[in-house]
Amino acid sequence: MGTYINLIKLSVGTETVDDLALWQATKRAQTPDGFPRHVTRMWPKREAEILQGGSIYWVIKGVIQCRQSITRLDEYIGSDGIRRCSIVSDPQLVRTQGSLKRPFQGWRYLKPEDAPPDLPEGRDHEEPLPIELNRALAEIGVL
Repeated sequence: MGTYINLIKLSVGTETVDDLALWQATKRAQTPDGFPRHVTRMWPKREAEILQGGSIYWVIKGVIQCRQSITRLDEYIGSDGIRRCSIVSDPQLVRTQGSLKRPFQGWRYLKPEDAPPDLPEGRDHEEPLPIELNRALAEIGVL
């Protein structure tokens, strides 16, 4: 695998990783072939690097909590006729160690060295910590 870059995005309106999974299971949040997608106005200029193994990291309640491998970027033209980018990802949500993130608009690039590590095998099915505790631990660098 070559050099890659990730994306980071706020998961607006979700309280937990399970909420994100439920949203992505709806037809509205899927491509015609059934993969989760996030439609965005801007097309990433670093498309080639993203497709070399990048993931989309989801910020939920101010903390990076999970990621999904990006499989492709599709053109999406809405009912308004405007061309947008559909970020298509693997359905598997991989839980990550919590990492505090301030609010921002749209998506941003996230270097691999700045991305939180995945949770170790076996820990991804544990009950998540309460969001306030998760945020407090991330603030002091424990997660």
